[in-house]
Amino acid sequence: MESMRGAVVKVFSGLLLTFLAGMPIVAGQNAMAQIATQTATPAAATQTAASPAAATQTAASPAPASQTDRLAALEKQATANATAISAAQTSGDNAWMLVSAALVLMMSGPGLALFYGGLVRKKNVLGTMMQTFAMMAVITVLWAVVIYSLAFGDGNAFIGGFHNMFLHGVGLAPDVYAPTIPSQTFMVYQLMFAIITPALISGAFAERMKFSAMLVFMVLWALFIYSPMAHMVWGKGGFLNAAMGGRIPCLDFAGGTVVHVTSGVSALVTAIFLGKRLGFPREPMPPHSVVLSFIGACLLWVGWFGFNAGSALSAGTLATSAFVATHFGAAAAAVGWSAAEWIRQGKASALGAISGAVAGLVAITPAAGFVTPMSALWIGLIAGVFCYMMVVKVKAWFGYDDSLDAFGVHGAGGTLGAILTGIFANSTINPIFGAGKATGLLEGNWHQLFNQFLGVAIAWSISIVGTLIILFLVDKTIGLRVSEDDERTGLDLSQHGEEGYDWAH
Repeated sequence: MESMRGAVVKVFSGLLLTFLAGMPIVAGQNAMAQIATQTATPAAATQTAASPAAATQTAASPAPASQTDRLAALEKQATANATAISAAQTSGDNAWMLVSAALVLMMSGPGLALFYGGLVRKKNVLGTMMQTFAMMAVITVLWAVVIYSLAFGDGNAFIGGFHNMFLHGVGLAPDVYAPTIPSQTFMVYQLMFAIITPALISGAFAERMKFSAMLVFMVLWALFIYSPMAHMVWGKGGFLNAAMGGRIPCLDFAGGTVVHVTSGVSALVTAIFLGKRLGFPREPMPPHSVVLSFIGACLLWVGWFGFNAGSALSAGTLATSAFVATHFGAAAAAVGWSAAEWIRQGKASALGAISGAVAGLVAITPAAGFVTPMSALWIGLIAGVFCYMMVVKVKAWFGYDDSLDAFGVHGAGGTLGAILTGIFANSTINPIFGAGKATGLLEGNWHQLFNQFLGVAIAWSISIVGTLIILFLVDKTIGLRVSEDDERTGLDLSQHGEEGYDWAH
């Protein structure tokens, strides 16, 4: 019985050691076999205990895993963990970027379509909305065929090449622009910027350009103005690309120069080239529905989070910073515009508040990924007051008919925002030039302010010259402006054969 009890103790001791030290379970099996042997033949057990050779054999058991084997297992597990973490990051970043792409598209339709549609007279509401909707369709096709290649394909410092025409080589693997998302995700996200940019120009020529002329003008503008500007600022090897070693590093996080300066300046040129609307400024031409514009502005505000925070191209801390800066800039600008309007006119209007918010969103766009929340408040406040003065005072001084103030908000706001980015950019938010290196003027980088002015000057120059050439060609071939009778009738009936408010009859 004593030998039996001792064997049982050995069994449990072996199992305990196996559990704690990771020894193979076979040690417990050997102990079980020893119990059976001792129970069946006590004499044999005694003989075995007395034999030194047998004792040595019994004591021998499989050796625990070597340190080399354990290190190999740990390395294998670490590799598996890293792969899982990378896959999770890719999934998270890709999900955020797809949502951001949808938010930016929402800025065009319904956001901009409602915002502009409410600001025109009711006889032009559908024609104005259709101009934005047309860009959603036409620019998408052109983007897939050639514009993406010109904007983001390999080329020189000023324009991309034709290697990515028809989206050749744009697949589901990441590329140099965004290492954690598929190339197609980056491509479709950037497409949404290309859609809304020419659509912004339509606010300047609202109520007086032919639909056919608008289509030809926008196509040529996207090809010859948007494409080179996008490549210079964001494309590989671009002349102004701060993130990829451009010759003149101009900070533009989400499109201050590429989107707002180009569209706003081109809008001013177009408004002057076309001439004033019939009856302007003698006849009052108030918005037919501030309610529609109010809804559109709110959609623009929400969509702008995808516009700016999405430009981080990942769901990391930089996206958070851009998201916060975007909201703060819009809010401060709404306050600034409303305060200026209240002081001047004795009341703050709903139209003024939403216009101020859009101005703030425009101004914070180039700075969103470079400035602190407090700097975003300053940029928004300055932009709100500045754009109010551009719309109310400067426009009246010069007498141009920028129908929906595309230049006063986007051209002026984008220019101001690009310059203020050079002042307020902070390396703690985005050390784009390297850790510990100053980014903006307030950190001691005076040269960056010069770069910002140069980037703005290039955007203004391309927009003015390019737009004038395109307008001249379109006007000489198919004509730009609707007839006086069609203008009096309205774009809805004269260009599309339908009305936005049939119930009014």
